[in-house]
Amino acid sequence: MTAGVSTHTDRPARPTPPGGPGFRIAGADLSASIAVFLIALPLSLGIALATGAPLQAGLVAAAVGGLVVGRLGGAPLQVSGPAAGLTVVTADLIQRYGWRTTCAITVCAGLAQLGLAALRVARSALAVSPAIVHGMLAGIGVTIALAQLHIVLGGSPQSSAVANVRGLPAQLAHPHPGALSVSALTVAVLLLWPRAPGRAGRALRKIPAALAAVTLSTTAAALVGLRLERVDLPSWSSHAMPELPEGPVLGLLAAVLTITLVGSVESLLSAVAVDKLVAARKTPGVRIPRARLDRELAGQGAGNLVSGALGGLPVTGVAVRSAANVAAGGVSRNSTMLHGLWIAVAALLLVPVLDLIPLAALAALVMVVGVQMVNITHLRSVRRNRELLVYAVTLTAVVFTGVLEGVVIGIAVAVAVALHRLTRTRITVEERDGVHRVCARGQLTFLAVPRLSRMLHQIPQDARCVVELDGSFMDHAAYEALHDWRTAHVAQGGTAQFTGRTGGSIAEPPSDEPHVRCRPWAPWRNHHVAPAAPRSGAAATVPGAGPGGGGTVRSPGGRQLASGLGSFQRDTAPLVRGELARLAREGQRPSQLFLTCADSRLVTSMITSSGPGDLFTVRNVGNLVPPPGANGADDSVAAAIEYAVDVLRVESITVCGHSGCGAMQALLNTPEPDAGSAHPPPTPLARWLRHGQPSLARMRSRQHAWARISGRLPADAVEQLCLTNVVQQLEHLRAHDAVARGLAEGRLELHGMYFHVGEAQAYLLADGVGTGAVAARDEEVFNRVAPTAREESRA
Repeated sequence: MTAGVSTHTDRPARPTPPGGPGFRIAGADLSASIAVFLIALPLSLGIALATGAPLQAGLVAAAVGGLVVGRLGGAPLQVSGPAAGLTVVTADLIQRYGWRTTCAITVCAGLAQLGLAALRVARSALAVSPAIVHGMLAGIGVTIALAQLHIVLGGSPQSSAVANVRGLPAQLAHPHPGALSVSALTVAVLLLWPRAPGRAGRALRKIPAALAAVTLSTTAAALVGLRLERVDLPSWSSHAMPELPEGPVLGLLAAVLTITLVGSVESLLSAVAVDKLVAARKTPGVRIPRARLDRELAGQGAGNLVSGALGGLPVTGVAVRSAANVAAGGVSRNSTMLHGLWIAVAALLLVPVLDLIPLAALAALVMVVGVQMVNITHLRSVRRNRELLVYAVTLTAVVFTGVLEGVVIGIAVAVAVALHRLTRTRITVEERDGVHRVCARGQLTFLAVPRLSRMLHQIPQDARCVVELDGSFMDHAAYEALHDWRTAHVAQGGTAQFTGRTGGSIAEPPSDEPHVRCRPWAPWRNHHVAPAAPRSGAAATVPGAGPGGGGTVRSPGGRQLASGLGSFQRDTAPLVRGELARLAREGQRPSQLFLTCADSRLVTSMITSSGPGDLFTVRNVGNLVPPPGANGADDSVAAAIEYAVDVLRVESITVCGHSGCGAMQALLNTPEPDAGSAHPPPTPLARWLRHGQPSLARMRSRQHAWARISGRLPADAVEQLCLTNVVQQLEHLRAHDAVARGLAEGRLELHGMYFHVGEAQAYLLADGVGTGAVAARDEEVFNRVAPTAREESRA
């Protein structure tokens, strides 16, 4: 069940963003649209050439991608149009069914994308292994490069990548000098233009390399007088439109499915990449909403529907143009739509200029794009994550069999690799000094239970045994097998101890012991978790700790710390090392300041499902925020607030209280301070808790209603004070200059939160605090946060 949750936020009226009501166009959008247009124009013609479609089809798709998808899509700065990722698929469809039927297939693919968007399955596309996606794109890039290489050499491409490879020696033996020279000039400009040095180079780099390469090669061919095949845009009156599909039904359905899946996955991954680029961009300082993937998928479907109906190529999100739009400073979807408008104007008015471009120049441009699709960075990432086999198989299969078949083969290999890793468990038994040691390395699932049971039953009945579990996952079947064997082994006079790789003991008490804190199959299974011990004033005796005891002996707390650190280095550090290295290079960019109590039961990362770099956390006794200028104020809290808001530019601040807060209990038990006394409280804790007195006064005041928690009154005065304290500390926050400026500028929000420790339940302070009048007093309501349907199904 999905429950709507309202949060307490301070949102002053914001100025209308660029591209908002009134369709005002920002100067940044205008300049960005021109930069993207200059990149898209030659690429659209080149991709149309590579597919074998009419060259006008590329311009139609680019214009529709800008105007239709730009207006309806869910990623404001993503630029859509004809993309290299669909080149091989489209070329195969044109050869098999003809151009007009291919247009009809594109229309059907658009309808399919609209249906998928209505089912809200866009996020599912992100579940595909990155190794498969990168392998697919690399295979497409290799196929494109092989085909365009024939045109670069002055010949014509064959129908498949294999045929292109076989025909390459003969083509290399008889190249066309004019086409080869123009292509070489195009490639040289493409590669050297971004590296032009000095002040002049900085000025030149403002012109896109693709436009510069095509312009210079076209100018050189015209000056030298080379006789080459050139762009030939026919009259728009003879532009080919779609016709009803003809051919085997299964083949047509497979064609629609291929364009739908490849186009959707490429568009959605591009949208996610654009979100990352926007988040990393420092200027201009305009907040761009994150991509809404289902809306983006619907926009892509509408774009393919219109493009196919108008005789254009299939449309998808294009990473190169989108990155250029972000880098050029685009701030709204207006930049994308304007680029589509410029494409349409050029297609109508610049035909004589476009007809001067040699086809060899466009082929060289697309060939370089194809080579760049074999991305070295992606290859290193895949290799680092041990997915190189999946990548290589997908690439090879796409080149030799086709895109859809190659992706299916890649998925099959990925599943096989995952199953192999899941079932690859090494279990060994050895005897040392009278102790039998069973070592299980790898994931313990039901598939490993037969081998595990066989090894365990080799242990003599009355023997001492240590079972070392070296893995990150154990399912219920494996746990039951270990638990049942241990119970039987101990009953027969033996001993059994479970340890992690570092030797730290893993508690496994009998099921009737009442104070077990967590189960062994919990995510923190390898953490040392023991039954809760009764507290006493007697100190624990550690054997050998006295004088002459010999050796280095750690206290139980020290052993637990060392064991935890060892588990982190073994299990967690390899997973987060890359992300932490990135944060070390780029610096922290947290999204919010999280101010909460120092209570050990509040694990902020667990409650908020956050990771490294997400939260800038400040913890103190009672989650207190001393107001500016308060008597005895602690500057450390004010300094953290100023640093978070003005330097880190966080977007929100959350004050989080919790149930059973010892600071609030102390406040209730503290007598009211004597107004005439000039002596401060005697202890640091008492002096600090003075900052909580306004919360106590607010609770006792008749000017404010008691806070309610999810429709009920607080259980007792302590809980009431915990809730009231959150509201009061938000008031203190607003008094800080940095926070007041952020709220006035509309870039900062404040949230109130309450965590009930015993229920493991979070509550958020509702909107509209201070506006609902109840007996002339404000009402403060904390709403329960409910899991989404997806999270409940996962649980």
